[in-house]
Amino acid sequence: MERYLKKHILPDLDNKIVLLSGPRQVGKTTLAKQLYDNVDYLNYDSAEDRLLLQKKQWDREKELIIFDELHKQKEWKRWLKGIYDTEGIPPKLLVTGSARMDTHQKVGDSLAGRYFQYRLHPFDLKEAMQLKQWDLNTCFDRLWQCSGFPEPFLKGEHAYYKRWRLSHLDIILKQDLLDLNTLSDIKSIETLVHMLKSRIGSRLSYASLARDLGKDINTIKRWLVLLENLYIIFRITPYHKNIARALMKEPKFYFYDWTYAENDGARLENLVACAFLKELHYLTDTQGIETNLHFVRTKEGKEIDFLICQDNKPTHLIEVKTSDDNPSPHFKHFTQYFEDIVTLQLVKNLRREKTCQDGLAIRDLLKWLSLMKL
Repeated sequence: MERYLKKHILPDLDNKIVLLSGPRQVGKTTLAKQLYDNVDYLNYDSAEDRLLLQKKQWDREKELIIFDELHKQKEWKRWLKGIYDTEGIPPKLLVTGSARMDTHQKVGDSLAGRYFQYRLHPFDLKEAMQLKQWDLNTCFDRLWQCSGFPEPFLKGEHAYYKRWRLSHLDIILKQDLLDLNTLSDIKSIETLVHMLKSRIGSRLSYASLARDLGKDINTIKRWLVLLENLYIIFRITPYHKNIARALMKEPKFYFYDWTYAENDGARLENLVACAFLKELHYLTDTQGIETNLHFVRTKEGKEIDFLICQDNKPTHLIEVKTSDDNPSPHFKHFTQYFEDIVTLQLVKNLRREKTCQDGLAIRDLLKWLSLMKL
């Protein structure tokens, strides 16, 4: 299978270091090793490979050198910068990791001008339909039951997925988290993750979480950032023209694995949020378009699930419904603030697609996601 980023990564390797990040077991190493037949692979988690990295002993006759989990090495950016500045390319250099590559910006020298970054996401409906010759409902059902992570998705057995999920989260919390941070309260972070499952798609109160966990608010905020850096969760913030004010408002959090949602409505919203984030990261990483994913809400409770921005311009206002094909009345309130914005209500169980007089389009959610263009 050829993942959606392969055709973009290949030409960039001729000129830059490529940083490829994404959730654990999303397929980064598999994709990296598929780029060329002639590669040398070193994993920082391996004691033997760490020694080779320390001595800078790899096969420079190979076409591609892959450094996996290199972000766990102290001052890894300075080390990598030294390799690039003294040896250059070839061989081509690809760095992969299951944590955000910008989590250590203050460590070592900057790699500015020397790299391009890509973020690999789990399968969504659009990619799944391109990879597998299945009908739309079959693809969706498998994503719904087994997540979009390649191994359980391709296996297609719900019981297998549930067993896979237990070890997946355990490895992240008890290995990756400790590799990046000196923490003694792993149990409380595990509890926080479980608490977030019931709050998917809801505005999150830091004070409430702090009370429930017996911690201070700053500790909760720091833990949430750690979970974001490890690609367990991501946040979307309420839209406001004043970005500083937006960041002070209560955000929403979603999981990269939407099956953590405890009810079908939250799971559907989470699955759609993942698809939007993946598409927006793709536009940023391949075309340099600045993108943001928000929601909009008034103090009176009027709300639309998603507001998409490209190059600081709101482009799409989107509501997600399971079965309700009646236009949300909240669109009328928010559209007055935006010019030339696409308004969509995506409905999973839709009898008939239609367009309203004000331009609001009611569309079949599965069909629209499978062909998504933002």
